Amino acid sequence: MRHTRPEIFRRVTIACALIAALPSATISAQQGAQQESVTAIRAGRLVDPETGTTAENQIILVQGGQITAVGADVSIPAGAEVIDLSDLTVSPGLVDTHNHLALTYKMEPENNFYYLTYVMDSTPLRALQAASNGMQMLSAGFTIVRDMGNNGNYADTALRVAIEQGWIPGPTIINSGIIIGGMGGQFWPTPEMATDHSIVYPEYLDADTHDEIIKAVRQNILFGAKVIKICVDCKPYGYSVEDMELFVAEAANAGMKVEGHIQTREGARRAIEAGLWSLAHDGPLDDELHKMMAEKGIWRAGTETPVADWSRTSQAAFERRVESLRNAYDNGVNLTFSTDADYYIPGMTRGELVIDFIKTWQAAGIPDAEILGIMTINGYKCAETYDRRGPIRPGMAADMIAVPGNPLEDIDALRDVRFVMKDGMVFKRDGVMTPEVFFNPGPVNGWRIR
Repeated sequence: MRHTRPEIFRRVTIACALIAALPSATISAQQGAQQESVTAIRAGRLVDPETGTTAENQIILVQGGQITAVGADVSIPAGAEVIDLSDLTVSPGLVDTHNHLALTYKMEPENNFYYLTYVMDSTPLRALQAASNGMQMLSAGFTIVRDMGNNGNYADTALRVAIEQGWIPGPTIINSGIIIGGMGGQFWPTPEMATDHSIVYPEYLDADTHDEIIKAVRQNILFGAKVIKICVDCKPYGYSVEDMELFVAEAANAGMKVEGHIQTREGARRAIEAGLWSLAHDGPLDDELHKMMAEKGIWRAGTETPVADWSRTSQAAFERRVESLRNAYDNGVNLTFSTDADYYIPGMTRGELVIDFIKTWQAAGIPDAEILGIMTINGYKCAETYDRRGPIRPGMAADMIAVPGNPLEDIDALRDVRFVMKDGMVFKRDGVMTPEVFFNPGPVNGWRIR
């Protein structure tokens, strides 16, 4: 029997639609099964960094990636998977509010120069490197990372989407896209760098006029940024208060905030006056500026690099940093745990390196319980996830870690993370990473950024 060409096309179309529906149906069934399953966590101790309290022998129920119940008298449903953490302390996941997952200085001294990172590594390679660093951060207990620029051509967006799609394990990413600055970016460019946008220059978006500022913000939003980062006073040209108010207004149109990279006292003052959400780096901040920040509720995302075998920080620089951090704390500034981590140390994961920044907070004399609150609750608020992700309470995403000891009393307990759960999935159990549960061979749906 012969069929007409329209009939053939009709049948082929129907067949294709049926075939396309099969994987979707399978995936939906799998997702439904996952949502129906319940996980019960027996926590020997459950800390609340917001109140600084510890509750003994708590049951945490997780279903569909969310926490559904918490308490000592919670009943465990029949058939639930029980995870016994009765000899550990359960805490909310940690937050680094300033990291560079796709930026890693070179191991070899002759190659360990900022510009060479961009010359030697392509954006796809850096995206893969970012995935590795993200896994390392998650293994160390960091369930949220704000990735603040220097990521090639939007490797940070690629990483965020891959994690959100379930293709790879990693923390929740709040990414900034390409850093926006005046002509010249963060460094003094050669004519070749500036005119050809070669070497380091592609890491920065030029925005000198108000039209260019609006366009740069919109470009980053279009390509997946969740926060905007600007060079406030990077050489050779900085931004005025009026310029930065425009940044704030344009970002606000998309429901986003603006972080400012500051290098000078005057630039920091202008950024505070303009009402930026957060300020990166602490070098120019002093008592007067800290008081202004506290009054306006601006977050301090400093760079709290300690003196350590791996760091390039001098003792004098460390002491200045400790003094500045203590001054900010005494003035009631909104503090976040912020590392600016962007380098590779042989024998250390990115997560282990970041945890070592605790030393600076300890040297500043900040109580352990408050350090934990800064690394968790303050991080959620700065990353704007506090309403859905972070605190361990019903209705929130099931993100949590477990450690021996009690970090409210000894913050160094965070150096030994034995258990990590994110979105209700166990990434680390008994100190061993189990990333295979995360991988989902889902489709790539084109360049449609969510």
